[in-house]
Formats: sequence, structure tokens, C-alpha cells
Amino acid sequence: MTIVLAVVFLAIGAAAGYFARRYSAAKKFGEVEERIKKQLSDAETKAKEIVVEAKEKSASILVDLKNEEKERRKEIDAHEQRLLNKEEQLDKRSETLSVEEAKIRSREDQLRNKEQETRNREEEIQSKLEKIAQLSVKDAREEIVRQAKEDRAQDLAALVQKIDRENHEEVEKRASEIITTALQRYARSHVSEITTTVFPLGDEELKGKIIGREGRNIRALERATGVEFLIDEVPEGIIISSWDPFRREVARVALEKLLKDGRMQPAKIEEKVEEAKAELTKRMQQIGEATAQDLGIFDLPKELLQLIGRLHFRTSFGQNVLIHSTEMAYLAEMMARELGLNADVAKRGALLHDIGKAIDQEVEGTHVELGIKLLQKFGVNEAVVNAMRSHHEDYPYASPEAYVVTAADVLSAARPGARRGTLENYIKRLGDLEKIAMDFPGVKQAYAISAGRELRVFVVPEKVDDFRALELAREIANKIQSELKYPGEIKVNVIREIRAVEYAR
Repeated sequence: MTIVLAVVFLAIGAAAGYFARRYSAAKKFGEVEERIKKQLSDAETKAKEIVVEAKEKSASILVDLKNEEKERRKEIDAHEQRLLNKEEQLDKRSETLSVEEAKIRSREDQLRNKEQETRNREEEIQSKLEKIAQLSVKDAREEIVRQAKEDRAQDLAALVQKIDRENHEEVEKRASEIITTALQRYARSHVSEITTTVFPLGDEELKGKIIGREGRNIRALERATGVEFLIDEVPEGIIISSWDPFRREVARVALEKLLKDGRMQPAKIEEKVEEAKAELTKRMQQIGEATAQDLGIFDLPKELLQLIGRLHFRTSFGQNVLIHSTEMAYLAEMMARELGLNADVAKRGALLHDIGKAIDQEVEGTHVELGIKLLQKFGVNEAVVNAMRSHHEDYPYASPEAYVVTAADVLSAARPGARRGTLENYIKRLGDLEKIAMDFPGVKQAYAISAGRELRVFVVPEKVDDFRALELAREIANKIQSELKYPGEIKVNVIREIRAVEYAR
């Protein structure tokens, strides 16, 4: 009985729970439905508001567009009216010009008729005169000239001589004034280049480091740079000796870099020498650009500017070529202005007159021929080429500016102390020494050192063996004896060095 009652109560509870959950679900569904309806209503209201606002904005935009259209219409109408007015004015001017043209043509016809009448009258008068004088006009003119020559021959000769003398004196006086003015306006001191450079050390112990074990460092330096290092000539310093200023500067910069780096060994020496050469190449570019800028020349090619900078490390008869060329440019420009010539052409011709000396130690040919080829290669104005090529009178003078460049060259070179012939001969002899060695096959590098008393020749070991090195030294010495004149004796030192390099990977 108890079990039956329990089952009945359980069934009643389950039924009550079911109906309670169903009621709760129905209530929640109604609330959700109500919220959805409210959201739909709000959305419809907002949509209507947006539509109204859009209509208002579109109406405002239409009004603005109409106003702009009216303004443009007014501008177009005004522009059309101006065009019409101008067209009417042009029509009136055209009519006026037509009338004037007709008048001018009528006057031209009248003048032609009068000219023809005058010509006929002259011919008639001339014919009558010839009949009276029994001479033609040509015969009469010749007779008058003949009588004037006979009567005034001596007077004319004296007058011509006087005019020539006065003109010659005036030309000489004017030339002296121009040269004096140019020299007064440009005055520059000149210091001749020498063949040595002193490198200060500050510490005497560094000399041992530079020499290296058994002299390997100093040998590597001399081989890589082509100069001679004099260790014990000055206290706390080293003398770098070479006839080539560029080599001396490479050696100086490389030694400075090595001492700053602290590692002194053959491999590091070669590395620093290459860095020094690259640095000097950049410096030559900067020197060339600075020189052109100082002279007011701004359109030269980059390659020419670098060659101009290279002239800073070149001497001619002891005179720095870049300083000489710059001095010439100033003098030539001033003289050309005084003479009323093309000052820019004269200035450029003077600056570039020795540009061939930047490569004449590496390429066959005179510096004038090389300079002409360089300027033509880089598209320099032909007037500038004509102005520079005659400064040694190898070519005929093609323009007045060529005479100015030559005069500037003479003025710059003739200045007291500017040039030294003995030094130039010495440098030429050293250059000839190196050239003789370089003409032999298998020679890689050749350097004249010790004031030309020693010639160091480095050969390619793969092409020249030890026996051939001995023969080569003898052949070079014989050729020097037969082709050069020199005091004392010259030591020919042929060096053959083999390096074996392998990499462990």
C-alpha cells in the first residue's frame, strides 16, 4: 500500500513539474517575441529617419550643384563675350592692315618708277659725258688712280710706315699692360716638390717593428709601394724616398694605417697599401672637384676631374703640375677678358693643357697627344681642345685663345724659382730606368730607388725561373748601359718570389 501511494505521488509530482516547465517556457518565449517586435519597430523608425536625412542632404547637394552650374554659365558667357570682342577687334585690325598694305604697295610702285627714271637719266648723262671726254667711266677711274699713285707714292709709303710703327708700339704697350694686369691680379707663391717625405714616428722603438724579423716587413712595404724607406736618417722618424709623389703618398698613408692598426706583417701590409690607393683615388676626385669649383667650372666629366686631381701628385721641371695649371687658368682668363676673347674657353684650355701628364707615365705618347685624345674621348668642346693643343707649338694656332693659353704657360713657367731643369732630368732618368725593365716579358713591377742607383725588378714566378732571373738581370743591365747616360753605376736587382696558398675547409 505504501509503495502504491509513493508511485501515485511521484506521478503527480512529475506531472506538476512538466506543466510548470511548460508554463515557464511559454512565458520566456513571449518575452523574447516582445523584444524582437520592439527592436524591429526601432529599426524601422531609424530607417525612416535615415531616409529623411538622406533626402534632405541630396536636396541640399542639388541646390549647390545648380548654383555652381549658374556660376560656370556666367563665366562661360563672359569668356565667350570677351572672345567675340577680341574677334571683332582683330577683324578691324585686319581691315586696317589691308588698307595700309595697299598704300605701301602703291608707294613701292611709285618708288620703283622713280628709281627707273633716275637710272635712265644717269645712263643718259653718263653717255653724254663719255662722248664729250672720249673716255669710258672705267678708263677715267683708272686714269685718276694712276695719277694719284704717281703724285702721292712717296707720301703714301711714309704714311704706311708711320701707321705700322705706331700700331706696333701700341700693340706692344697694350700687351704689356694686359700681362702686367694679369700678374698683379694673380700672385701666388710656389714651392717645388722634392723627392722625399719625412714620416714622424714619435717613438724610436717603432722602427724595429717596421723593419720586422730579418727585414721582412720593410721589404714587403718597399715591394708593395715602390718606394725606399730610409730608417736611420732622422731621429724618431723615417724618410720615404721616391721620385714619384703619388707613390710616396701611398706609402705614407699605408704606414700611417699600419701603425694605427698595430699589426705589422706582409699580408696586412698589402691590405693597407690597397686601402691607401683606394683612399688616394677618392682624394684625387675631391681635389679635382675642388679645383674646378674654385675656377667656376662645373660641367667637367667625373673622369676628367679625377685626372685633374692626379696632377696634384705630378711635377714638371720641379713645378707641381696642378698648381701650374690652376695658375695658368687664372692668368688666361684675365688676359682673355682684357682682350675681349672667350674667357671661359681660355680658362678651360689652360686648366686642361697638361691633362695628358696624368697618364703619360703609363701610356705611350706625348702629353699633348694624350691630352687631346682624353678631351675628345670625354666630349670636351672642340674650341677648348684647339686652345690647349698648341701650347708647345706642336700644332698650328687655331684660335686667339690658343695664343692666350701659350702666353699663360710661359708666364707661369718663367716665374723665378718655379721650375728646375736638373730635377726634371733626374726624374726623367728614373722613369726611363723603370720603363726599360718593364719592356721585358715576365716583369711584373719595376721601381727605381736610391736616387737611381738601384733598380728593383719583380718578376712573375710562373713565367721566370731562377736561371732566367739571372739572365734577365744581365739583359736589363746591358740595355741600360746601351741606352742611358748616368753617373756611377746602377744595381739591377731581380726578385723572384713564390707564394704557396691553400685553404683548409
